[in-house]
Amino acid sequence: MAVTEEEHNRASDSTRKKRKRNRKKKSIEETPQVEEEENLEEYDEEKEKLEEFGEEEEKLEEDNGNSEEEEEEEAVEKSAAMEKEKKKKNKLKIEEKELDEIGLKRETTASGSQGIMSSEAFSTLPISEPTMNAIKDLGFQYMTQIQARGIPPLLEGEDVLGAARTGSGKTLAFLVPAVELLYNIRFTPRNGTGVIVICPTRELAIQTHAVAKDLLKYHSQTLGLVIGGSARRGEAERIAKGVNLLVATPGRLLDHLQNTKGFIYKNLKCLMIDEADRILEANFEEEMKQIIKILPKVRQTALFSATQTKKVEDLARLSFQSTPVYIDVDDGRRRVTNEGLQQGYCIVPSAKRFILLYSFLKRNLSKKVMVFFSSCNSVKFHSELLRYIQIDCLDIHGKQKQQKRTTTFFDFCKAEKGILLCTDVAARGLDIPSVDWIVQYDPPDEPKEYIHRVGRTARGEGAKGNALLFLIPEELQFLRYLKDKLVSNNYYLNKSAKDAYRSYILAYNSHSMKDIFNVHRLDLKAVAASFCFTSPPKVNLNIDSNASKFRRKARRTEGGRHGFSDSNPYGKKAEGDIRQFVRH
Repeated sequence: MAVTEEEHNRASDSTRKKRKRNRKKKSIEETPQVEEEENLEEYDEEKEKLEEFGEEEEKLEEDNGNSEEEEEEEAVEKSAAMEKEKKKKNKLKIEEKELDEIGLKRETTASGSQGIMSSEAFSTLPISEPTMNAIKDLGFQYMTQIQARGIPPLLEGEDVLGAARTGSGKTLAFLVPAVELLYNIRFTPRNGTGVIVICPTRELAIQTHAVAKDLLKYHSQTLGLVIGGSARRGEAERIAKGVNLLVATPGRLLDHLQNTKGFIYKNLKCLMIDEADRILEANFEEEMKQIIKILPKVRQTALFSATQTKKVEDLARLSFQSTPVYIDVDDGRRRVTNEGLQQGYCIVPSAKRFILLYSFLKRNLSKKVMVFFSSCNSVKFHSELLRYIQIDCLDIHGKQKQQKRTTTFFDFCKAEKGILLCTDVAARGLDIPSVDWIVQYDPPDEPKEYIHRVGRTARGEGAKGNALLFLIPEELQFLRYLKDKLVSNNYYLNKSAKDAYRSYILAYNSHSMKDIFNVHRLDLKAVAASFCFTSPPKVNLNIDSNASKFRRKARRTEGGRHGFSDSNPYGKKAEGDIRQFVRH
């Protein structure tokens, strides 16, 4: 069948259109798949991002949950602590009511269970911003028991009689109210002296002055120090210019009160007496009575002491114009020494004492050690001897010039380790940080002096320390070497040893408990050996015997010398007579 050209063209057009429709349809069907695949890839990426974000969010939620739990725990602990403190205060109020029956208004605290620190912060005190900033600079946040009980009544203008053991923070307890008093009444140099602080020793006065200087850091009030051994003219000039807060020792203060022109003390507002018992033990009783008579009667008074004796009570009656607030933070406490203190003793023959000391010091060169002697000459001799045998040490005693004592004291305070040989001049009140060992080479004159000596260690809350009377060494040949090689052949050491030997005998004879520390029972050869002598040296001891004045007078009048003469002062002793030293 023949196909015309027109029909053929029509068929070709329809075929092309059909193919075109098929291609279009196919492209339409394929396009969504491509777009869907692209959308799926984007979705997967977003899903991964969301999952990572979700994990971080979960971590944050967990952290928040933990912090919320910790905050809840802290809140519970705080509420429990507040409840405990509330119960404690209620208990103290009950005790105060019971104690009101005695003559003094008494404030006590159960410091035995808490230690020397209290839970009260300095920020709770009504004190000025300059004083608070100074306390912050010193690094103190919480008060000790004596500070928490003593500062508030002193700030209110009341008289205070405080009893607290060494290292309890008494210095800040009276200095903070003193500084506040001067600040509040706007005391200036032309007003003279408004506060006087009396200390028993020069070293304690220097230390108190240093603390007062720190507290006055942001104040305009002036500060001064007057102590024996310093240039009196310079002190008088500073006093005449006006010293608002004056730290002093009793003897030098009385001297200035009586003789320094321009000393304005008529405006005195407060008298602070620190370590009152030590002041009286140092025979300053008469000076204190005269000082109190000279000073204005209308004033605030604070008296602090580590021990309460009859003499302290007498001084308190003389000092206070009204009934003081009595603060005893150690009330009911049996311990009189610091809680972290480990004490020990060892009975040692006199001849071996120096061996023990050498052995101990040699083994503790990395520690901070204080060694106490009974006399200045003994300190001098042993310091020279130890340096001679290559053991570095510092020494401090009453025969040194004040500048030397002050320099030595502060050098030892700053040192992390070292050895300080000293007399009891350093045994009271001084705050020497981080002392590891107290060695008492010579026994103290009285039992209470033992307490003050060992009080140089284990000071402060949680501090630990050790105190020893004697030690057991092993270097037995060392003393023989010293006898043969050093002391006998060295003129200066030999002379120093003689002075120390004589001072030791005299100090031993001055003990108050003569029934125990009897000089006539001493083994003099052994004592001499401890000072590196093979036999007792000839020294002028001039020690009185136990003979009564009546018997001595009878011997003089009757001519009975019992074998004693000027050429033979030791004479012939009767059988059973244990006396080694006799003066007629």
